[in-house]
Amino acid sequence: MDVATGQVWAERIRRSDSATFIAFLNELDRSIDPKLKIHLVMDNGSSHTSKATKAWLQAHPRFSVTYTPKHASWLNMVELWFSVLTRRLLRRGDFPSQEDLENKITEFTVRYNTRAKPFAWKYDARAEHARHLARHQDEQAHQDAYLPAA
Repeated sequence: MDVATGQVWAERIRRSDSATFIAFLNELDRSIDPKLKIHLVMDNGSSHTSKATKAWLQAHPRFSVTYTPKHASWLNMVELWFSVLTRRLLRRGDFPSQEDLENKITEFTVRYNTRAKPFAWKYDARAEHARHLARHQDEQAHQDAYLPAA
């Protein structure tokens, strides 16, 4: 995903391994203006953290990487697009074959990119902290209800 435009690069892959991921990185390297730096935000999947991938990234200094913490995929902007894809296509769809599914994802992505806009990612730390405290207060009250009387 290009976060500046909101456009998504969708490509069919047969395997999710480091060789396939490095081929994708090579394609990015070839197709993006060499004067531009490329910042990747990725999870800690094995194809992203393999020795081969790390060696490739080290040999290509215009690429910088931020790995999201475990269970924090919401920090990655492309996850917002995956949510759109799921809500608008996958949950509503009927796909008689893998090829049909792949074709419909590709068609959806092409249509999506014609109107793509950057996501306005907002995070309100105070509101999130208040929700966290409220959630844990309810949990604590529930647990306290089962404690023996003193």
